[in-house]
Amino acid sequence: MIDRVRWGVLGTAHIALKKVIPAMQRSSWCEIAAIASRDLTKAKAAANELQIPNAYGSYEELLADDSIEVVYNPLPNHLHVPWTLKAAEAGKHVLCEKPIALNAAEARTLLDARDRYGVRIQEAFMVRTHPQWLETQRLIRDGRIGTLRSITGFFSYFNSDPKNIRNQVELGGGALMDIGCYPITMSRFMFEAEPRRVLGLIERDPEFGIDTLTTAVLDFPNGHSTFTCSTRLAPYQRMIFHGTEGRIEVLIPFNAPNDRPTQILFDTETIEIPICDQYEIQGTLFSQAIREQTDQPLPLEDAINNMTVIDAVFRSAASGHWEIM
Repeated sequence: MIDRVRWGVLGTAHIALKKVIPAMQRSSWCEIAAIASRDLTKAKAAANELQIPNAYGSYEELLADDSIEVVYNPLPNHLHVPWTLKAAEAGKHVLCEKPIALNAAEARTLLDARDRYGVRIQEAFMVRTHPQWLETQRLIRDGRIGTLRSITGFFSYFNSDPKNIRNQVELGGGALMDIGCYPITMSRFMFEAEPRRVLGLIERDPEFGIDTLTTAVLDFPNGHSTFTCSTRLAPYQRMIFHGTEGRIEVLIPFNAPNDRPTQILFDTETIEIPICDQYEIQGTLFSQAIREQTDQPLPLEDAINNMTVIDAVFRSAASGHWEIM
């Protein structure tokens, strides 16, 4: 019988309540044992709705619970590093929502905490373990499209609510931090390299100050990746991988559904990926790594490298020049 890993959740974020927790509760490797909120009433309501046994009225109380092994941190972006550091200091492993920090320098502080307290810290890029992406990487590695030379990506939705944290620049809001991080991580994943230089173009909301339309070019040793992300356009997402002998299109690359198969277009062939839940897979693999003391799916260094690219896009947009990595 599997010794389930005991998880605690910081906060009652929508993604936690509606996607991550229900998915992880279906995993034979995960036990959601506690949830915390700064409002005990909210914590109890969430615990009751999701049948979580323990509810705490502060994050500190949850971290003081010695039975909790791992913390899931879906707090607003500006609280990712502070509470991940507190969790690590309390001896908890951490799965932290993306982006893991507000910048790469802040993210690097997690390396010392990881090593000092002997815990695992991982960025919650659930897409990196979804079977559709593993199949895409396999096809590229096997040379099925020849040599990968160009990647194009697009990710958008419309959100103009001033109260939404994604529209608050001081909280780490904006299109690049929220959704532009996805085409960046998948470009790095498929090229299996880091970009040499980056060019960014940003349009900001005059009232909120956040980037609402961002386009970037990433220059890799073996080719280019270009993407656009926006929080002021109709919802759409797509990633296309162009090779010397063919192409691959991932139709729903980021918000992959958990109630129907996903599809990859491989030239004229459609490859169907069986129904799965990427949040369940993410929780299972991280829990397995902890329990079996094996490598975690995404090392912390990968999160720092992704944040480094995001920083470079911001700097390039401000300077109007390529940023050398």
